[in-house]
Amino acid sequence: ALQEKPQEPHELFLAAYGIGTSVGILLPYSRQQELEADHIGLILMARAGYDPRTAVPFWQRMNNIGGSRPPEFLSTHPATEKRIKDIQNEIPEALKYYKH
Repeated sequence: ALQEKPQEPHELFLAAYGIGTSVGILLPYSRQQELEADHIGLILMARAGYDPRTAVPFWQRMNNIGGSRPPEFLSTHPATEKRIKDIQNEIPEALKYYKH
């Protein structure tokens, strides 16, 4: 049987550094982009004539059927509960663009 050569210490460091960079820098940035997209989506929704308040029940349904999820710090998306809270906080601004 062939044996694998043990990894060199610098290879292990680079692997750990890569994982740390992804978790510590890239994933939070991706979550922030998702929250910004939610904000823009609410404004566009309101400007298109849709009631932005309907976004909250939509995300509540998504949360109910979502099943198991990885911890937020390992995800590119914010936790659904946080997303709902942020959307609720942004609805007053979105309503400024909503014409009944």
